[in-house]
Amino acid sequence: MGRNGFLKGIVAISVILAALFFLAPAQADEYPSKPLTYIICFNPGGESDITARFQEQPLQKHYKDGVVITYKIGGGGSVGWSELIKSKPDGYTIAGDNLPHIVLQPLTRGNAGYNTLDLKQVYIFESTPNILVVRKDSQFQSLKELIAYAKEKPGAMTVGGSGSSTANDLGTQMLSKAAGIKLTYIPFTGSGAAVPSLLGGHVGALMTYSTMAVRYPGDFRPLAIMSEERMSVLPDVPTFKELGFDLVEGAYRGVAAPPGTPDDIVKKIAGIFDSVMKEPGVIKKMDENGFKIETMGPEASTAFVKKKIAEYTVLVEEMGLKKK
Repeated sequence: MGRNGFLKGIVAISVILAALFFLAPAQADEYPSKPLTYIICFNPGGESDITARFQEQPLQKHYKDGVVITYKIGGGGSVGWSELIKSKPDGYTIAGDNLPHIVLQPLTRGNAGYNTLDLKQVYIFESTPNILVVRKDSQFQSLKELIAYAKEKPGAMTVGGSGSSTANDLGTQMLSKAAGIKLTYIPFTGSGAAVPSLLGGHVGALMTYSTMAVRYPGDFRPLAIMSEERMSVLPDVPTFKELGFDLVEGAYRGVAAPPGTPDDIVKKIAGIFDSVMKEPGVIKKMDENGFKIETMGPEASTAFVKKKIAEYTVLVEEMGLKKK
């Protein structure tokens, strides 16, 4: 190769390297330029699905090529989260993210299919406290009556809820320990899927979320809610604290991305969800349906998850919820 050929080769390589240098940030700047796949890890009709449906139309203003809501159901959400961590980390696949589920499952199972910190936190946008409900025609008029029955007949009181190693599961275990009773927890593939079981008389109660009590006022009799204070949307429902049990528990929901998703892309997705959750129409729907809006971006939500890992590690040990 002559001198001129060598110089031409150097110039060509420089041009390619320069193009690659400018291409990477350009791709980030152009986000979003493809459809968004939004994985829901529970059955249609539950809180994760309801929230996603509230968000769907506002999200489409940002994702001009479309928003595809898809369901990966099973394992109290673990099937969907296991799928997420194997997805391409390009910002176009995210999943609904639930606490304490993503912490409890790796702590209490031999293999949950994912590790908590594999899920790259993007944004936590809502929370719902646990609420214990029975059918409207139930023999139990109060929490006191249900506890008295459970003491008289250990294990006979069945309580349905959304999956195993979830907020509903933990809330049931916490109540059992605090009241000195034995409740039999029955897991379903989502809080929406648990409703027909209670209405059909297959379980005696549900440990569900505030949203379900709001949604089924004519069918459910709420006995107590695991929040610090009464909710304005459910003013007549006493807290467990009011009834002598220092129990506060529930679920936090947001979205997570696959491990390896670039931080600048994660920030863009978080900004989009922050904008969506501030839309008046979304706020109105969330309030009316018993959701509490949260606004935790990538750093805040990651710190919150790490805080919960520390808290739940101690709680799991105290309650003897060993790996199965």
